Amino acid sequence: MAISLYQASVPVFQQFLGSLRAVLAKAEAHAAAHKIDPAVLLQARLYPNMFPLTRQVQIAGDFAKGAPARLAGLEPPKYEDNEASFAELLARLDRTSAFLKTLRAAQIDGQEERTIEIKAGGQPMTFKGQPYLLHYALPNFFFHATTAYAILRHNGLELGKRDFIGQF
Repeated sequence: MAISLYQASVPVFQQFLGSLRAVLAKAEAHAAAHKIDPAVLLQARLYPNMFPLTRQVQIAGDFAKGAPARLAGLEPPKYEDNEASFAELLARLDRTSAFLKTLRAAQIDGQEERTIEIKAGGQPMTFKGQPYLLHYALPNFFFHATTAYAILRHNGLELGKRDFIGQF
C-alpha cells in the first residue's frame, strides 16, 4: 500500500505537536512545583551556540505548518516569534494544530513534483515536493522537537520516550 504526502505530513506533525505540547505543559508544572522561574527553562540551551527552548519550539512549529502549507500551494501562516511564556508557546502550538486541521488530503496528495522555493539561512533553496517533505522538512522538524525535549530532560524533567512520541 502506498503512503501519501498527506499521510506522511499532517498526521505526523499533529502527533508530535501534541507530544511537544504535553512536554511543555509538564515543564510549566515542573517549574511551578520546584519554584523555578519559567524563564530559566524557556531560555535554556543544550550548548551556548544553540537556540534556547523557546526558539526550538517556534522552529518546530514553523516546519509543522510550513511544509504542508507549501505542499498545498498555500502561504504558511506567519507568527511573530514573540512568545515569552509557556502559555504563549502552548497557544502557538494550538494555532498550528488548528491550521493543520484545515488542510485536506486532496490539497497535498499528488504534489510530489510541486516546486517548493524557500530561504534557509538567507540562502534560496529549491525542492520538489516529496524530497522537500522527506529530506528537509521532516528532519528539521524532528531535530527541533527533539532538541526541545532534550533541553527539558537535561534540566531535570522526568520525561521518557512515550512523552516524546505522544499519542498515535
